[in-house]
Amino acid sequence: MRSTPSSTRSANTVSSTNAERAARSSPRTHGYTRPGRLALLDAVLLHCECTLIAQAGPAVFVDVGVGEWPWTTLETAERLRSVNPALHVVGVEVDPDRLRHAKRLGGTRVDFRLGGFELPLGAHEPARLVRAMNVLREYDEARAALAHQQLTAALVPGGLLVEGSSSRAGGVACAHLIRKRERGAEREALVFVTDFSQGFSPWLFRDRLPRDLRRRSRGGSALHAFFYAWDEAFRAARSTSLREPSALFALTALALARRTPGIVLDPQLVERGVLLWRPPGGVPSAPVPAHER
Repeated sequence: MRSTPSSTRSANTVSSTNAERAARSSPRTHGYTRPGRLALLDAVLLHCECTLIAQAGPAVFVDVGVGEWPWTTLETAERLRSVNPALHVVGVEVDPDRLRHAKRLGGTRVDFRLGGFELPLGAHEPARLVRAMNVLREYDEARAALAHQQLTAALVPGGLLVEGSSSRAGGVACAHLIRKRERGAEREALVFVTDFSQGFSPWLFRDRLPRDLRRRSRGGSALHAFFYAWDEAFRAARSTSLREPSALFALTALALARRTPGIVLDPQLVERGVLLWRPPGGVPSAPVPAHER
């Protein structure tokens, strides 16, 4: 692992203090990390963002929320380095005890640091990719929006924030893909992934939506309209003789694309249980009604 420049050490000292304060005030997190939990999402990134990951020059991948066990951070580091061996990987954890545990298990493969959403990066550590999976679930919606701002602030132009939630074993997941642009952060896409271990239904994903969208899938919202169209396509697919979940998923994606702009029909993704939605104008949102706040 490369040495830490003085500017980074200074940033780490400040961020560590902030992280210790955050650890005392943040909701108690469970951190149920398991080997292989984010493997499907890693496959999506390697397929869709290979150019970004492999680009020559200094690069940092930051994994926010290492959890009780650092398996997913270590696994992703290995996978991303298959296309960029020089990629510097920083694992950020707000809990000092978990951080010590991660350092002991991870050795020099990952640079584990104490920190929160204000990432403990130095001035010469350009973050190309930041991941914050299963981190914001217990925060309120306003805090999740602020976290997006903080996390994307660390990205270089063109860099990507991946933020969302997965089931405990990782068989169902949904995540924002938020791109850093010169004019600001753009909610570029939503990615839905499944390994079909729970079968398939569009509504399986509703409980795995990113924190700021969880209450946006109700009646009257653009996200609800998306899920309604997806469910209609699913019910039409089920009226055929198909019963295999992966075949139903593929046929449903094809039907959904006919009526919903922005569905990416990449066979390599669809065959692996991935639906990528890049809606024109970005991922829609709507204000939460006052009585639900």
